[in-house]
Amino acid sequence: MALRLAEHAEQDRPRERLWAVGPAALTAQELLAIVLGTGCAGRDALTVAGELLARVEGSLRRLGGRPSAELARVPGVGRSKAARVVAALELGRRVGAETEPPPERIRGPTDVQRFYAARLRDLAVEEFHVLALGSQSQILGDLLITRGILNSSLVHPREVFRAAIAEAAAGIIVVHNHPSGDPTPSADDRAVTRQLVEAGRVLDLPVYDHVIVGGDRYVSLAEAGLL
Repeated sequence: MALRLAEHAEQDRPRERLWAVGPAALTAQELLAIVLGTGCAGRDALTVAGELLARVEGSLRRLGGRPSAELARVPGVGRSKAARVVAALELGRRVGAETEPPPERIRGPTDVQRFYAARLRDLAVEEFHVLALGSQSQILGDLLITRGILNSSLVHPREVFRAAIAEAAAGIIVVHNHPSGDPTPSADDRAVTRQLVEAGRVLDLPVYDHVIVGGDRYVSLAEAGLL
């Protein structure tokens, strides 16, 4: 039978501590243990929470970037508790997004960074997005095209422009992340960009930029003269 937090001395139980001293006084491990609720045979929720954090070197941001299936495989977590953790971290991300609302119009790569950084900077895998823009550079839609390793065979112009045309876009900006944290464009990044820019000219649907997010940094291929 799983050990429960109720088996700890009352003054050491995370939930009771939250009511007594407030959530800001609790450690990330204690807060995560409250979300988990219980542990598993021989390991209480605090222990399981500690293992989850140890796998990401104590970083809640990195934890938020881990795939749900990976969290579910941690002993004592499983799919139900992994869903709770993912939901709690997503709520935190949305609170942060409300603090700095997304730009209404895209005036340059810094606006693209603002729009995507919180979602992309900590992901463990690459995601390739299309930002569909209207004639006044207003955001019409954010379209996820692929998830996984980026190369020219995976990101096909047909999928990119089909999605953009469906949004009645006047132009697009393509965006993806580097999980390594280094946004320096790779050879594949350049190849994908050239392929999309050429297809955009044929379709009269311009590619304004390709922005790569890496950690808290970004590179704009348009600014770098690589478009």
